Amino acid sequence: MPSHELPCLGDANINALQSCQPLMKTPSPAGNKLYSETPVLCSTSLSKYSGIQVYLKLDNLQPPGSFKLRGISHLIQKALETGRCDHVYCASGGNAGMAAAYASRELGIPCTIILPKTTPAFLADRLKLYNAEVRVHGEVYDEAKTLAQELSKQTGSLYVPAFEHPDIWEGHASMIVEAAQQMQERPSVVITSVGGGGLCNGIVQGMRQVGWENVPIVAVETQGADCFDAAIKAGEVVNLEAITSVAKTLGSLSVSPTTLEYYKQANPPIINYVVTDQDAVSACVKFADDHRFLVEPACGASLAIIYGKILHRLIEEKKLTSITSALVIVCGGAIVSTEVIQSWKKDFHL
Repeated sequence: MPSHELPCLGDANINALQSCQPLMKTPSPAGNKLYSETPVLCSTSLSKYSGIQVYLKLDNLQPPGSFKLRGISHLIQKALETGRCDHVYCASGGNAGMAAAYASRELGIPCTIILPKTTPAFLADRLKLYNAEVRVHGEVYDEAKTLAQELSKQTGSLYVPAFEHPDIWEGHASMIVEAAQQMQERPSVVITSVGGGGLCNGIVQGMRQVGWENVPIVAVETQGADCFDAAIKAGEVVNLEAITSVAKTLGSLSVSPTTLEYYKQANPPIINYVVTDQDAVSACVKFADDHRFLVEPACGASLAIIYGKILHRLIEEKKLTSITSALVIVCGGAIVSTEVIQSWKKDFHL
């Protein structure tokens, strides 16, 4: 497998971070991609632990900290190319807001992020680093979303959803296109987290583009944020009564209808799996120790498939055939810090 070097944080980058300004002197043209090509690395520790080759697609290395930049920047840039986009509005208590704010700053577009009252205060501070206007509205995400949609009705304004848009899925598909170019052979299985379904939709589309239709996807949720599992059991999209999981960035009350349709099409086949909050948090802690990366439980859910040796269980249940390698999407996360990791360890007795 080709080697991949992580980008070096040089003096120019440090100065830019200190001044909270974009690296480019002028706004990036709409046609230039704003997301980074992230590496695929083979994890020695996870490979040894699992007995198979485990590859990590490190989208936690995107500038705002998560894969969300791929799809959201793609959506905003397409809007610029096809019409006016004078102001961006997005409701988010996490990664979508960070991606929208970052992309808007790079493109020189004013941006307003609507946060529900339950959002940690430090996230508002991070959004302001990207020159976004931050407004707090509503007790829950749905109330913040309603305000963002209302404000975006102004002429020339763009509403950016967290996941439910074809342009977002098209942007997310790029991570699989990259991975197929970076890996010497196709993996036996792709492992990803699923919340509202935007990432999963993009992965399916990317796998169809590169000819990985026969590679199964293990789509992972946490208990209390398992709207995809609920939809599969009901045979239709249903609404959860509430999000009770610690993985708040998986916290959509319902999954995208397209995700359920892709599940039914089985091209590629999708195996859903639900892990506990403790499984997800434990995986985050172990991943930090093994690789010095901090990720959210929404990402830890995927890693728990490896740390919990769940692939072997799926083989025993004949949901998977014998496998030799796995590609894990490390989707990242914006609401994690060493302090938060320590609090999780205490809360879950890790």
